[in-house]
Amino acid sequence: MIKNDIWITQMAQQGDSKNLAMITPFEPSLIRQVQANESESLNRVISYGLSSYGYDIRLSAKEFRIFRHIPGTVIDPKNFNPHNLELTQLHTDKSGSYFILPAHSYGLGVALEKLNVPANITVICIGKSTYARCGIIANLTPAEAAWRGHLTLEFSNSSSADCRIYANEGVVQLLFLEGEPCAVSYDTRQGKYQDQAETVTLAKL
Repeated sequence: MIKNDIWITQMAQQGDSKNLAMITPFEPSLIRQVQANESESLNRVISYGLSSYGYDIRLSAKEFRIFRHIPGTVIDPKNFNPHNLELTQLHTDKSGSYFILPAHSYGLGVALEKLNVPANITVICIGKSTYARCGIIANLTPAEAAWRGHLTLEFSNSSSADCRIYANEGVVQLLFLEGEPCAVSYDTRQGKYQDQAETVTLAKL
């Protein structure tokens, strides 16, 4: 069963039996405008926060990395070479802060929000329509039962033009699926991506 806004709010504000809030920080409504300070007018943002049957998380401004080709090398998921990922600059103008994902390239970012997934829930991440209409594909793996940390987010620019990806604004939506209690959770089996920090986490074996 997919969980609704009532359940998401309760789990985010009150937490589970261990008093772990499911989403930190949490916005109890869908935010479409923000005000930097009292002297400035409201600025439109790519929405984030609570929706009817999901939650839109934000891209952190801390780090974004883009794949680059190194002649003579092959990307190996069993022995990942961090030099294949290049840090990219955070830009800021009147529209907000953003990273640039070049045409036909692939980049990794990290979620601003921290998750504590309940033991009977699996979280699926899907792309937002605003970015999909710009050719950005969110290639995201699930957050399994009892997973904790900041999600590493993967994006592909399938268009022939460079594209902005805005930091501190909505970037993907989380869907929470409830199932029968599992015998072994991600935490129990000590999954290798547990407790990820707010930095891009590379492939591990």
